[in-house]
Order: sequence, then structure tokens, then C-alpha cells
Amino acid sequence: MTTYHRLPFLFTRGVLSGAILGALASLAPPALAQTGAAPTAATESGVDATVTVTGNRPTNRIDRQVYDVKNDVSATNSSAADALNNVPSVAVDPDGTVTLRGSTRVQIYIDGKPSAMLQGDNRGATLNAMPAEDIESVEVINNPGAQFGNEGGGGPILNLVMRRNRKPGGFGAASANGGTAGRYNSALSGSYNSGVFGIQGGVNVRHDGRNTSIDTDRVRIDPVTGVATHSTQDGSSSGLRDSAGLNTAMTYKLGDKDTFGANLAFSRNSNDGRSQERYVTFGADGGANSDYVRANRSSGHSDTGTWGARYEHKGELSGEAMKFDLRVSAMTNDSGSAYSNAYAIRPLRALDNQSRQHNVTENRMIDFTGDYERPVDQAFVKLGYKLAGHKNSFDTRYTNIDIATLAETANTARSNRFELDETTLALYGSWQMRINEAWSAVAGLRTELTRMEFMQMNGQPDVSNRYVNAIPSLFVTHRLSDSTNIRFSYAHRIRRPGAGDLNPFVVYRDEFNVSSGNPNLKPTNTDSFELGYESRIGVLDTNLRGYYRKDTGLISERKAFISDTVILTTKDNAGSNQSGGLEFTLSGKLLPKLSLNTSGNLAYTEQRIFASINTGEAKRHAVSLSGRARINYQLSDDDQLQVAVNGQGKTLNGQGVRQPNVTTNVSLRHAITPALSLVLNVTDVFNANKIETITDTDLLKETSIRRSAGRIAYFGLSYRFGGAAGAAAGRRGMGQNRGDGFGAGPRG
Repeated sequence: MTTYHRLPFLFTRGVLSGAILGALASLAPPALAQTGAAPTAATESGVDATVTVTGNRPTNRIDRQVYDVKNDVSATNSSAADALNNVPSVAVDPDGTVTLRGSTRVQIYIDGKPSAMLQGDNRGATLNAMPAEDIESVEVINNPGAQFGNEGGGGPILNLVMRRNRKPGGFGAASANGGTAGRYNSALSGSYNSGVFGIQGGVNVRHDGRNTSIDTDRVRIDPVTGVATHSTQDGSSSGLRDSAGLNTAMTYKLGDKDTFGANLAFSRNSNDGRSQERYVTFGADGGANSDYVRANRSSGHSDTGTWGARYEHKGELSGEAMKFDLRVSAMTNDSGSAYSNAYAIRPLRALDNQSRQHNVTENRMIDFTGDYERPVDQAFVKLGYKLAGHKNSFDTRYTNIDIATLAETANTARSNRFELDETTLALYGSWQMRINEAWSAVAGLRTELTRMEFMQMNGQPDVSNRYVNAIPSLFVTHRLSDSTNIRFSYAHRIRRPGAGDLNPFVVYRDEFNVSSGNPNLKPTNTDSFELGYESRIGVLDTNLRGYYRKDTGLISERKAFISDTVILTTKDNAGSNQSGGLEFTLSGKLLPKLSLNTSGNLAYTEQRIFASINTGEAKRHAVSLSGRARINYQLSDDDQLQVAVNGQGKTLNGQGVRQPNVTTNVSLRHAITPALSLVLNVTDVFNANKIETITDTDLLKETSIRRSAGRIAYFGLSYRFGGAAGAAAGRRGMGQNRGDGFGAGPRG
């Protein structure tokens, strides 16, 4: 731990000083990774300009689709997970697992940068605690360009662009909401901008959560004898969790050409909960030979913190700029669980009735980028570098308790500690040019040098890997008319294995499930293509996108029984994946009081995976149709109704298939005054949310159904105050003087 805490010192004083910093500064690299404020390209050079849009209707950019979420009726009392669930082809389940076009390999950035709070198991808790009202827009980057790295999975990116007030004067907003079963949340935010100096910040609290239940029916077929062993697992968990957070950011203009900015944020989430699971195994005659209930009481907390500083200098040429950005983020999750077993039929080799488990997980990220951009003839050149350090540490201690003497004995088979250090140096460049009035293109190349060191603290040998990867990208736009564009994009990406993927230690999950990683894993290589058509047909903005994606050296799950009832899940570079599909969005005002946002995705996925020892590789495929529709209706000048229906199609999940799922959300807003509103929000109205996964191989037949208490109602007040900005925000919250408030327009 002590070596890592010196890393910021080494970066800022050692690596980034002297000759290296001078050489990088002489390269004059750009700040493209800060996507929250889009760079302004030089119009004098004929370059396809990218501007910051302050209006209500978002615009697509050459490498991404932009979706406005700040005008969502439910934003004042919903979470970031709820906001993402309204973005086309994005789905967030009750646990916070995010998928895009059916894939879980999704990176989530905040203002164009990765953050420790959105890595690993902590991602779901963060998304469920972050207020949706803090988010300005969501950028969907299916084919990331050269400015984006491959940390966090190397897949497509969802970039959360946080709200920023750039208008002079002060502005504030406050909300307080109460929900069913004792839930509540509240937030207060404000900003002040003098033109030279600007500051903004906010605080929020939330008491929320979902009770869940799980039912699993499993049949194991012995590969030698062919004898089937039947077992079941059912359980439930409950407990609302608390979260609180604060954030602040400031900017200061040192002159006409220089700007300095800094930001700071901190949050804490509780991990308290109660759960119990019943495990039953059956003999050949169908009678139970093992039956017991395992209860768990858990408690703990997760702390996340980020701070950063940035500097921008505008050059003499219009559009010329040099930027430096430092981000440091950290997450610590400290939790403990107390288990007790109640045996109806005691199995052989049963554990003591009581046990305890303590987990400490730490995640540290340091990200320093420098960028330079300038017009060159009829083109626009962007150069950049990145130095990044990422450290994961996991410490799990499992203790058996003698019920007679209460003496505690360490269970070494279930205790483990390991660390993963990842260091990345990247250089990238892109060339953007307008070929003529109709054609423009951006070509980019990124080169990454990555070193990964895996250290086991229980005597097993350390493992290290080094990768050098060249990552090209290409974006082309053909402008057919003022309202119609055709876009093509290609990107090559890599997905490096994470800490859990590499850890070879067998980790206890529950009585029937354990997992381990594979230290010999190599990165997965991905090639992704997309062709899009954007236009405005009548009153509707229309987007149609065809896409194709191929993964080789796929990091995939492999399941095997290590006893009659216990499954070991591990990882391997086994198989490949290819997928393609057609995605569409339609959004706009159908009538003066009625607006529509609808989207759909028809996808085909084909995988080659390791099935079993007997059959080796297996080929499987799935056709999936997902869609969502959101209707906003202005009931009166003061009342607005929103109904959203989200349907997720069948998807391939590990060695199984996840079944379709449909949920419905309803929101109602009533304006008491232009600044004060009442909001009612009901999620999963029909309480239909469930995750059903079916696995059918020659060795395993399993059906697992996970249900969550999805029907949750919130009712509360939202108040906006401050000069012209506050009044405009109040009107905007009522859906007045705006378009549909969510669609991705064809311009940009």
C-alpha cells in the first residue's frame, strides 16, 4: 500500500517533470478526452466544427450519439441507473449491471475520464446512488476513437456529462422526495459564474434499495457414469442502504487565453443487508440427503473520492489549444458478513454452524493527460498522451467459529489477498479534415504500452504481463442535406483482463458456487464497424444504424463441477464472438402537447465457447429484439405525464441464455409555480422485473430466476432558484419551450 500512495508524487514530480514533461509539452498534445465541453474547431480552416451545444435538443457528433437526460420528468427523484435505462440500447438491471446492445463490456466515464467509483463491483452501487439530476447528457460511443484508452474493459463507452452552468449569475436547485417502504432522497446544488470565476457544487443523500429473491434448479450429469445429481437453491435478501455525497468544481480565467479548473467529490455508501438461502440436494431415489438454511447478516461501507485539476491555454490560431488534465480517484469497500447454518439434514463434511467473512477492496486510479490541437491547412490535428496508474487490492479473510467455545479458526481455503498493478503509457493522434462540402473524416491511431503485475499474498507465484497495442480508428460523415447525414465508423479495441479475471485463487461465493481467475489470460481483440443514417422526417428526428462486431481470443466463462453440488466458474481465452444488428431511434413532437421517443435494436449474436470436456467448443446463437418507448403528454399548462416501456430481448450470458424482460415506468409532474414542482415517479409499475437465465449443456442443466422488488414509488418537491438561468431551468423541467427533450438529433 505504501508504494502506491507514492505514485501521485512520482507522477507529478518524477515521471511528469524534467525531460519527459518538456518533451510532451513540445509535442503540444490536445485534451480530447475531456468530452464534457466539446472542443471548438477552427472554422477558418474549413474543418467540420464541433461546438458546445447549450440548447435543449442535443446533437450527434462524428464519433458518438448524444442523449439529453436533464429534461426527463423523473430526473429530480431518480438515479443515474434510471437515467441510463432511458438511453437507447442501454439496460441497467436492479444490481447495477450495465449492458449496451446486449454486451456487458461497457466502460462508464465521467466527463470523458474513467473513475475508480465506476470500476468493478462498486459500479452498481455508485449508479444507484448518483442523482440523475446531476447529469446533463449521456454520450454513447460505440466505436471509441484514438483519444480513448482501453482501461475498464476496452468496450464501448457511456460518458456521463455532468451539469455545468456557464451563464453569468447564480442558480440553485433543491429537491426532497419520499418513497415506499421508508425510502427517501434529497439533493441541493448551486452555481455562480462571474465570467472570470465560476464555482458549482452540490450535496445529496439517499436511503434506498431493493429486496431480491433467487430460485435456482440445477442438474449435474456425471461425465463418466452419466448419473444425474439434482439440487436446488432459493434465497432472499433485504435491507435499504444509505448513501451521501458532495461535489464541487471551480474554474478561473487567468486571462483571455488561459483557464484553470479544479474539482473535488466524495461519497459514502452503506453495505448493510440481511439474506438467507436454502440449499437442498437430492439422492437417486428423489429424496433429500442434504437440507439446510444459511443466514447472513452483513454490514460495512464504501468510500469513494476524486479530485482533479486542469489547465487550458489557447494559442494564437483560432482553434489552437493546449490542455493538461490530472484526475485522481479512489474507492475503498470494507464489509463484513456473519453466517449461521441451520441443518434439517446435515450434509457430509458440513461446516461449523457459524462463520465470519471480512472483505476489504481498494481501487486507485491516477490519470494524467496532455493534449494539443490546431488547424493545419484544411485539416485539424490533435495529438495527445496519457500516463495512468491503476491499482486493485483484494483482502478476504474467512473464519470458522466453534459454537461450543466460540473460538475462531482461520479458513485458509476461503481466505485470499492479492493485488494488481496496471501502468499505461499511451500516445495518440488524429487527423480531421473536411474533404469538401459533403464529406468529412477523422482518422486516428493510438499506441498503448501496458504493464500488469499480479501479486498473490498467500505464497503463490507472482505473474506479470506486458502488452504493446496499436489501435486504429476511422470516422467518415457524408452530408446529404442540412438535416441528413450518413456516418461510417471503424475502431479496433482490446479488452485486457481485470483483477478478478486473473486471480487464480478459488473464491467462495456461496455453498454451491465458487470462482477463480486465470493468470495466463490474454487481451480480447475487437473489430467494430457501424453505418448510420440520420435525418429529420417531418417532426421526427430519425436515426438508423447497422453494426457488426467481432471478438477474437474471447475472455469467456467456463463452468465445471468440483463436487456433486459445487460449480467452479473460471475464465479462459476460449472461443470467439460475432454480433450484428440494426438499431433505430425516432423522437420528436407528434402534437403540440404530445412528444415521442422510441428506439429498438434487432440483434444477432453468435458465439463459439468451451462447452465441456466431452464436447469441447460449442457454437450457439441468439436473435434478440429489444425496444423502448417513452411518451410525454402535456395534460395542462401545469401538468405533464410520462410513460416509459422498456423491453430487453433474449441475450447470451456466459454459458447460458438470459430470457426477455419488460418493465413500465410512469412519472407525473405538476408545476405549483414556474420554479416549484411536485413529482410522482413509479418504477416497474407491474412489478415484472426479473432475470431468468437458462443453461443447457451436456453436463449442466440449470434454470435461475432472480426477482427484484421493482415497483417503487417516489413523491417529492423540486425547487429551482436564481436569476434567468433558474427560471429557464424551471420552465425546462415542465417540458415547455423545448422539443421532445431526449432524442439524439441528426446535426453536429
